[in-house]
Amino acid sequence: MHAVLAELTAGDRRAWHLAGAALSQAEPVAVALAEAAGRARDRGGYGAAATALTRAAELTPEPGARAVRLKDAAVAAWLAGRPGQAESLLAEAREGAGGDITLAMEIAQLRGRFELNSGNAAEAVRILAAGDSLDMLADAVEAASHVGDTAAVVELGRRAVAHPEGFLRDTVAGIGLTLNGDAAGPGLLRRALARAGELEDAAGCLWATAAASALGESDVATEMAERAGRVARVSGMTGQLPVVLQFVATAERLAGRLARSQAVSEEGLALAREAGYENTVAAHLANLAVLATLRGEEEACERLAREALAIALPHRVGLHAGVAAYALATLDLCLGRYAAAYDRFRAIAVAGPGAGHPTVVWRTMPDRVEAAVGAGDEAGAREALAAYERSAEHATTSESRALLARCRGLAESAEEAFGEALRLHTNPFEAARTALLLGERLRRAQLPGQARAHLRMAWEVFEQAGAHPWARRAQEELRAAGENAGAPPPSVLDALTPQELRIAGLVADGLSSKEIAGQLFLSPQRSSTTCTRSIRSWASAPVRIWRG
Repeated sequence: MHAVLAELTAGDRRAWHLAGAALSQAEPVAVALAEAAGRARDRGGYGAAATALTRAAELTPEPGARAVRLKDAAVAAWLAGRPGQAESLLAEAREGAGGDITLAMEIAQLRGRFELNSGNAAEAVRILAAGDSLDMLADAVEAASHVGDTAAVVELGRRAVAHPEGFLRDTVAGIGLTLNGDAAGPGLLRRALARAGELEDAAGCLWATAAASALGESDVATEMAERAGRVARVSGMTGQLPVVLQFVATAERLAGRLARSQAVSEEGLALAREAGYENTVAAHLANLAVLATLRGEEEACERLAREALAIALPHRVGLHAGVAAYALATLDLCLGRYAAAYDRFRAIAVAGPGAGHPTVVWRTMPDRVEAAVGAGDEAGAREALAAYERSAEHATTSESRALLARCRGLAESAEEAFGEALRLHTNPFEAARTALLLGERLRRAQLPGQARAHLRMAWEVFEQAGAHPWARRAQEELRAAGENAGAPPPSVLDALTPQELRIAGLVADGLSSKEIAGQLFLSPQRSSTTCTRSIRSWASAPVRIWRG
């Protein structure tokens, strides 16, 4: 029957009918299936590609060619969000690789990637650092960055310098050189970011995120992470999506879009758990712990942080462990427990690889300065300021300079520095934090009239964002300054369910109902209905909600 149908059909159907008719290994049939897999990959059908390549490998008589197809099937299965199948296929490919060094390195690279997503990140560094190709060095740097192993990143970046110039080489080498204090590093990172407009894949956008972070420009890093999320959603790479979403969720949080960050992390957490990506599960749990902190949910913060640490610490993922520790430190800061917060922030700063991370240290430095001042440790605040100045010395964006100015205002009790920060801020949430700090100082300096405008702005932003501890603090200061205004209008986002919020974000990214249904595993009709309901909820909302 299959043989007859093969004569009557063409393309992918013919390939599958030939495979169904095959009674033994047959290279021509395997070639036809491999070509069908290539077409499936091109249209984003990675699951179909994995199935076709697996069958093609079964029909391949030559061991080396069979191992290559098994390896390609493993890649497709991984991108389709099937890590168990991917690891089984890769183990089979490894057995059949024989003495092919190139294939063995490709398989080792995949093993390292799998280990980074689901296993011990330090072991992933060991596996990946054995290769000399730029792709393997880049993956090794990514793994070492997750561990928080600065020395390994520096060494791997030094090795990357030997490769030809290009976006990835400049980024990998630039990060290592910058961390090592080499003056050539920031120049390479600037050159890489100048090419960011040419990037078409999510991985490239995430490398641009890393380049901006290494320069101390969190606002540019946020922009590139959001772009990575948009690209990943339309690529069909389901297996890549939960990993990309961890960076998107962080970017949304750093931008002060807390409700959207919550929705993205909840989606990413569900996808990561379904796929078995344990380390990505830890990333989303840690981000959710920070969001719980900002909402003043003490019990939820502590529970989520514990769950994240239970994965991140034994797996040596210092990045996620650092974020979970940051959640707990910020909880103390939000609730006015300055001495406890300061102790936690200092612990974050000295945590070694696998337990902490340099990027977390850098990004939390403004909070550490605030905690030190609140705890009455002026010398500690100046010390933290000096460290932050060193880490931000290559940053040139307005937001990075605004945060530095705020830290100077805190550590040096300089009111003019707060004013400078407010003029420079591009992030409304961070501007509200600066306004709150300035308003508090003006009110305590017996200048309530000047304080009220800053405190009112801070209160409204925090209320709209759902950052309840900060909002209560701003409201209490505003009342002490002599104003008893009514509550600001509730955020329209409060009326949306988590699923409606995720769909709203996808609409904002330009996806159709059919594409949204594919992302969230809904029928197109249900997706369209939910979109309509969400849009009705926004009817009275300002356009800036999603495009801010």
